[in-house]
Amino acid sequence: MTYITSKQKMTSRRAVAPIIATLLLIAIAVVGGSIIFVFSQGFFSSAQVSGAPQIESVRITGYDSRDTASLTLHDGLGTGIGIAQGLTNNGLVKGERVAVYLQNNSVQKVTLSEIRLAGTVYSFAPIATGLIDANTSALLDAVGGVGKFTIATNSNGVAGAETAASVLTTTAAELQPGQQATVILELAENVKTGRDAQFKLTTTNGAVFVGTVIAGQQSG
Repeated sequence: MTYITSKQKMTSRRAVAPIIATLLLIAIAVVGGSIIFVFSQGFFSSAQVSGAPQIESVRITGYDSRDTASLTLHDGLGTGIGIAQGLTNNGLVKGERVAVYLQNNSVQKVTLSEIRLAGTVYSFAPIATGLIDANTSALLDAVGGVGKFTIATNSNGVAGAETAASVLTTTAAELQPGQQATVILELAENVKTGRDAQFKLTTTNGAVFVGTVIAGQQSG
């Protein structure tokens, strides 16, 4: 009789042990989750207050690298920004221009620090007048020309009767959230027609975006 009673007590103790262990694990998980939640809330709050950089997203939506007298912007209208010295059908040579279309998909503005086309580095050159077309394309030359780029924000006028395009006048190459724009580069080297040229842009926060431009073609 004593043996049976002892066995029942042992069985009861063994049954209670897993329940206690489970409750302890649940308690630990709840406490740990609470700590992580509080920490993450504090981290994101401090990041917002300190102005820490957020994720940047820039999409390369197309380009116009035709050997033509007038390039087309991202909005589909021409600007008169074209090749240098009126030389068509001679390939893309140093001093001529290429247009690349961008869209800032970030929730904050993005500042471009550097652009590379076919391995050549291009730096930003703001156009003081805020306008550029066939008659004022020499403005790119006035701010350094070869090896420079500017940013056209939109064309003006209507199809077939376009006027001077609006360009950035700020000292930095900034794209606002959701903004579409066209980067206009003045070539620092000859680019053979049909060549696949890598287009690479870098932001001031170090984000890098890469696309391909086929010399002599238009896309987007």
